[in-house]
Amino acid sequence: MAIWYPNRLLLTILVSFLLRVASNDEGFDVRQHLSTATSYGAAKNVNLGVHGSTGIPNGCSAIHLNLVSRHGTRSPTKKRIKELDQLAVRLDDLLREAKLEADKGKLSLQKIPAWLSGWQSPWKGRKKGGELVIKGEEELHDIGIRTREMFPELFSDEYHPDIYPIRATQVPRASASAVAFGIALFSGKGSLGPGMHRAFSVISESRASDIWLRFHDTCETYKEFRKSQEPAVEKLKEPILDEIAVALVKRFQLNFTRQDIATLWFLCKQEASLLDIIDQACGLFTASEVSLLEWTDDLEVFLLKGYGKSINYHMGVPLLDDVTQSMEQAILAKEENHKPGTYEKARLRFAHAETVIPFTCLLGLFLEGSEFEKMQRDEPLPLPPKPPQDRNWKGSIIAPFSGNNMLVLYHCPGNDSSGTISSGGYKSKYFVRVLHNESPVTMSGCGNTDFCPFELFKEKIVNPHLKHDFNSICSAKLESPKPQSFVRKLLKFFLNPFSLQSESNPSTLTDKVEL
Repeated sequence: MAIWYPNRLLLTILVSFLLRVASNDEGFDVRQHLSTATSYGAAKNVNLGVHGSTGIPNGCSAIHLNLVSRHGTRSPTKKRIKELDQLAVRLDDLLREAKLEADKGKLSLQKIPAWLSGWQSPWKGRKKGGELVIKGEEELHDIGIRTREMFPELFSDEYHPDIYPIRATQVPRASASAVAFGIALFSGKGSLGPGMHRAFSVISESRASDIWLRFHDTCETYKEFRKSQEPAVEKLKEPILDEIAVALVKRFQLNFTRQDIATLWFLCKQEASLLDIIDQACGLFTASEVSLLEWTDDLEVFLLKGYGKSINYHMGVPLLDDVTQSMEQAILAKEENHKPGTYEKARLRFAHAETVIPFTCLLGLFLEGSEFEKMQRDEPLPLPPKPPQDRNWKGSIIAPFSGNNMLVLYHCPGNDSSGTISSGGYKSKYFVRVLHNESPVTMSGCGNTDFCPFELFKEKIVNPHLKHDFNSICSAKLESPKPQSFVRKLLKFFLNPFSLQSESNPSTLTDKVEL
């Protein structure tokens, strides 16, 4: 019979623990944990938490698509390039200090990673930054190809800017993303070059007045809120940065500060996402440390762009209204039997994380439990739980580079005498499906289904937000476009022929802004 001594027992426990940690680290891909700096390829195949997709009923066909996409992977901005140049100087200083201590016999240089010696930023000498890189072009191009393959019935018409309007912000990486997507979408439909490409238009609003895609820049109330809250958010990060700084000082015998950790984490994200390098800056951190750093980024996104404050997403109401109006117009075209080539089939938009994240919130995606009801009552939501606890709110899923929401409108004739399908207590011919990063995602406002009657989608998800007006929320002195009530009256009639009996109540048909 074997005799276990205390020391041997402790050694066995320690070895078992270290093997478990090593196993966890081996199965951990840092490229999937870079918050909003995650590349689309790393993020796309992550489980979105859709439990048992309902699928598309037989006989249903897509009649319209709305796309709201972030730009693709980009290079660091000019400001961040300078920060990395300063990091190179800082690392030289740390190594010089370490060598002096080593000469005194106080530490060993063997613990210091070799790549730190003489390191220079890959973007050294660059005077410009923030542009769409080749990887980002490929992301959008591939999405364009897959979109056409998923919905061949939507993209069978000859190109016309009124059938396939494409909009982007005035920031070059957004318009370049639109071009990469469009090249794929319309390839083979023209006469230009071996790919039979054709020219297409990309429209941009002025930065000063773009309330649809750059509302974060035009909403004065939000800009003031963000400026006032950024210091507090940085304070929330400090304990994690300090904790990891202490760990890295012990691990590598270099006197890293809180700011060093923040900059090294940024370098890790750039190297992993843009250059596919994971054994340099990222290699300094354990899997658990990466998870904590990712959480601090997600916390910032939640508080300053997401569910943390209602102003973050209320300012995106013009975009939500524009999306809804486009679906209403598609329903009218279907009900009035418009000829192919005479009505819009897709509305395609390319913007930023500051656009995609608030829009995702307006749709009520990635919430937990009763949070959807709280959000619609403008009640504060709890912060995303700290690792190792699981959470739905992850920047790497919600808004990676090229992250997108597609809202697909389906026509489902049904088999009963009214030509409708019953779902969730609604009889409807029209349904909305949301694809997040090209995968179906459940909607809390639609009973956690991914295929929602259009009337229910409007009642539970859209209408509660439309009580908020951009101008009153943001105090922006913008000229309001003309109202468009007639289309909505016609739409209401087609969806429910008996609804006009209630037209005497003007509150049921509040005019919305035409976008």
